Amino acid sequence: MRAYRLKPAMLLLAAFVPSALAAQTATGGEPPRVTKRDLNEIVCEKQKVPGSRLAVAKVCKTRAEWAALRDQDRMELERAQTQRGVSQ
Repeated sequence: MRAYRLKPAMLLLAAFVPSALAAQTATGGEPPRVTKRDLNEIVCEKQKVPGSRLAVAKVCKTRAEWAALRDQDRMELERAQTQRGVSQ
């Protein structure tokens, strides 16, 4: 006889699916709406200051600027990973 083990992710999924369905039927059967975010809205984040263990700086940018920064970081990371073994 073969024993099957469920992965923790499957258990979490099984725990949340019934509650999501119950919440959906409690609100009239409609799925929750996804609101469109304003790209010009200013969002502030707390970031650690390099060289300090405790200092934190508050950085405020628009959602569009944060998205552009994430895209730029992702492209730089991908470029560094593809050029890792190439000598110049």
